[in-house]
Amino acid sequence: MDATSVRLSTLAHGGGCGCKLDPGVLRTLLADQPLAGPFERLLVGNETSDDAAVWALDDGTCVIATTDFFTPMVDDPYDFGRIAATNAISDIYAMGGKPIMALAILGMPVGKVAPEIIAQILKGGASLCAEAGIPVAGGHSIDTPEPIYGLAVIGTCRRDEVRRNTDARSGDALILTKPLGVGIYSAAIKRAALPVGGYDEFIATTTRLNRIGAELARESDIHTMTDVTGFGLLGHGLELARGAGLTVVIEAAAVPLLTHAETLARDGFITGASRRNWSAYGESVILPEGMPDWHCHLLTDPQTSGGLLVSCRPERAEAHLVAIRAAGFTEAAIIGRVEDGAPRVRVI
Repeated sequence: MDATSVRLSTLAHGGGCGCKLDPGVLRTLLADQPLAGPFERLLVGNETSDDAAVWALDDGTCVIATTDFFTPMVDDPYDFGRIAATNAISDIYAMGGKPIMALAILGMPVGKVAPEIIAQILKGGASLCAEAGIPVAGGHSIDTPEPIYGLAVIGTCRRDEVRRNTDARSGDALILTKPLGVGIYSAAIKRAALPVGGYDEFIATTTRLNRIGAELARESDIHTMTDVTGFGLLGHGLELARGAGLTVVIEAAAVPLLTHAETLARDGFITGASRRNWSAYGESVILPEGMPDWHCHLLTDPQTSGGLLVSCRPERAEAHLVAIRAAGFTEAAIIGRVEDGAPRVRVI
């Protein structure tokens, strides 16, 4: 096989946000790292599990900065670029901001991937940046054993629009804006087992910009936002619970799923990252008696370019859900609540 016909996914040991470090390993690595503060203008740093850093300027504007990159989860280079760019930009929206520019991060195994394929990856990423209304203003590239692509993204918001994953309140309703199952679909893609129509659904969800986050941040009764990515719904729900010092309750039957996700999960299309996720944080999750393993794996399934997990005042949850669906997130759903209790996730 020459460099023009290579399957990108065969060059990577994992793909998308499923190639993130085990969340338990990550906690260990970060445990002894110095905190970024104290800096008066650094509103959000590495002291929590937030999606991006936030720096306050003199005029009440905040600068939001993030970086995100990963190895391919699909073979089409243009689609890979689009997915990676959407995923990186999502961190800005999750903090309540709007992106203003991006820098490309590129690592490619020189000699294994043809230049025209690499160009398609970059073109795909640039196309999503154009959709978000921002330029790719530069970047950096290196020779790597596996293909890597992503973005460093800068955004802005007003200070009162910053939304952290630590500010949920007891009684809040929880809304999820996109269905789960991206990791499961990715596993099926690698084994050429994804049903007809599944790939189009996969691309549609992973390339849908979470720009609704910037609109939700203008609402004072939206208390918390975070995007659901590599640690799965339970992992990112647990980050929210730990940040607020409260219990997150997930109603399993209310969680939206991609069309074939349940069937594929039942048939064993589970990622290694899903199992690592459960091993890392399962002790902080309470499952209902008798929940089958396949159902648990839907909740730990690593999402790439997943939806926003939003906590809001319960009286306003239905109105916000209507607005989110009207913005194109038609499968968004109210999936649970926040309540007093130890920082953990309880599935009912």
